[in-house]
Amino acid sequence: MPVLLITGAGRGIGAATARIAAGRGYDVAVNYKADRKSADDVVAAVKAKGRNALAIAADMASETDVARMFTAADALGPLTHFVYNAGIPGRSGRLESADSAMMREVIEVNVLGALWSMQQAIRRMSKKHGGQGGAIVLLSSIAADIGGPNEYVWYAASKGAVESITYGLSKELAGDGIRVNCVSPGASDTRIHADAGTPDKLARVAPMIPMGRVGKPEESAEAILFLLSEAASYISGTVLRVAGGR
Repeated sequence: MPVLLITGAGRGIGAATARIAAGRGYDVAVNYKADRKSADDVVAAVKAKGRNALAIAADMASETDVARMFTAADALGPLTHFVYNAGIPGRSGRLESADSAMMREVIEVNVLGALWSMQQAIRRMSKKHGGQGGAIVLLSSIAADIGGPNEYVWYAASKGAVESITYGLSKELAGDGIRVNCVSPGASDTRIHADAGTPDKLARVAPMIPMGRVGKPEESAEAILFLLSEAASYISGTVLRVAGGR
């Protein structure tokens, strides 16, 4: 039975991934940091489709929390799939004015949290450690390619690191029976820009996108679930951009 753990799954792309995954036979562990109600709503949606689910509070900036999250997810059964979706942009602005503590939190959540999570996932999933193998997808951003000038260069840098983690671990874990891929969304209809202090960003960016609109969380979720699935059995080390042609 496939068991999927998704970080940052209470809303946005993570929540969409959990809901769609349930319809495709996955049991789902739903990680969240603070919004318990949203996470509970996702759990209820998964259970409504006949799958098992649980909500797990954990801060990806804490190595202790990351380890506890994986231990809690073990209650669903042996882990077979993992999505590192948690990510924060920090407050928008130019680099010379950026707060050091804010940048440190972005790197801790987006990069260290991913590395700590990968350690825990590997120990459970690797055939060399007695696991069943499986598939992992990390979430990057088109910012890794654009660079985030005048808005969040530190966030772009963190997502560039996520792509490097994907490239390295796809090779390192090929013999462990684990595929590692990455999805890189463009501008998407989530709360990330409002959280960064730029709630007008989606309206500003939409005309610059060849398809003329921002993405829906479900569109990135479909890409994630494709890379998790056996339909992608010979795909590893790939960054799949979901950005409307941008």
